[in-house]
Amino acid sequence: MIHRRNFLKAASAAVSLSTAASTFSGAPAFSRSYGEIETYDKSKKRRVGLIGTGWYGKSDLFRLIQVSPVEVVSLCDVDSRMLAAAAETTATRQASGKKPRTYSDYRKMLAETDLDIVLIATPDHQHALTMIAACEAGVDVYCQKPISVDVVEAQAMLAAARSNNRVVQIGTQRRSTPHLVEARERFVQSGKLGKIASVDICCYYHMRATANPPDTAPPEYLDYDAWTGPAPMRPYNSLVHPRGWRAFMEYGNGIVGDMCVHMLDMVRWMMDLGWPSRISSSGGIYVDKASKANISDTQVATFTFPDLQVNWQHRSWGSAPDPDPNYAWSAIFYGDKGTLKAGVYGYDFIGDKGEKVHKDVTYELEQYPVDKTEAELEKHVAPAIRHHMMNFLSAIDNRSRPVADIEQGYISTASCILANDSMKLGRSLAWDSAAAKVINDDEANRLLARPYRDPWVHPGAKQA
Repeated sequence: MIHRRNFLKAASAAVSLSTAASTFSGAPAFSRSYGEIETYDKSKKRRVGLIGTGWYGKSDLFRLIQVSPVEVVSLCDVDSRMLAAAAETTATRQASGKKPRTYSDYRKMLAETDLDIVLIATPDHQHALTMIAACEAGVDVYCQKPISVDVVEAQAMLAAARSNNRVVQIGTQRRSTPHLVEARERFVQSGKLGKIASVDICCYYHMRATANPPDTAPPEYLDYDAWTGPAPMRPYNSLVHPRGWRAFMEYGNGIVGDMCVHMLDMVRWMMDLGWPSRISSSGGIYVDKASKANISDTQVATFTFPDLQVNWQHRSWGSAPDPDPNYAWSAIFYGDKGTLKAGVYGYDFIGDKGEKVHKDVTYELEQYPVDKTEAELEKHVAPAIRHHMMNFLSAIDNRSRPVADIEQGYISTASCILANDSMKLGRSLAWDSAAAKVINDDEANRLLARPYRDPWVHPGAKQA
């Protein structure tokens, strides 16, 4: 049992943890040229565990199996039906044919002493505690984005990775998407776009839950109390599980936390950017007022960097301004010598003298034919996940920082959380990255850590 501590200390942990976070603020992000071969031991049989066996947990795990002869020894989930199905499928996908051990409590899984790597793909509100526990157990971690639901959680995660000397890769796999690696080198890093002073990032997918089913008792196969964990306890609703939890701010950070974090992180990586100095956002539920979902259906945000503004917009209704559906979720870089449109399905460069270059996403269906039939797999993303896993393995073998190191995940995640805080408060926020706090805004700083439900203890409280 985790004993309750005084949570009021957590709000002040933003300051106490800032020293640990800022120690690493100057660390360079991993960079590589297009087509560079990752260097890792391709014969080493690493022992792997997965916490969260839903959609993306399996997508990540099965891509790792494709690039390394790992042995999946442990799976953990609070949904017993999902867990059993994942164990069966995993046995058919790994070379040994063995069924992994199964757990309903991640702490019991991490108590095993034979794990080398743990993948974390729980709902966002469970990332911080599981990732920190994995680091403390001495394993290297691949954790889905966004890394946390509040800023102090993210700081504690960074501190745990560094103090335990763990390699932590975050699932912002745009940094490993082959055509985007090419675009970064060919058009951004080369200077071919010229001076880039504005970037638009966006998502116009109709991805927000629109139903309003009644609350019910949770299904017998789901431990709903454990699933809720440190989040506020809501009545169970069929929208929440599986996958629908993203429609509720109790468990994540809305479409900004889910989709903006990818595109903002991609822009930061392409342009070698650190923290924004100011974040402002506005929006709300303007159209879909009938749904039970409580995340915004309309939102804009501006992230201000030196001589650059990165502008986000999402709408979960209506049409996208670009008629090309491949850029309904994308980034558009505006330079004084050209424009680059970049998304998960490809890129387009348009030079100021009429030059045009188009590149489609590279599928690898012939090299990995199981991709053709794997249920729910985003086939266009599978190559990116594989490259991301290879980079992760290289960093493990070399004890180096991976391309989506935990610090990069911290910056991108916290920036998106601050955008939501700005929308909530109705004002822009000036961010001091060295002190890890909002400048001259006590009310905003109180939002950096949110209360945890008993008996769970916020990781910031342990540092205060």
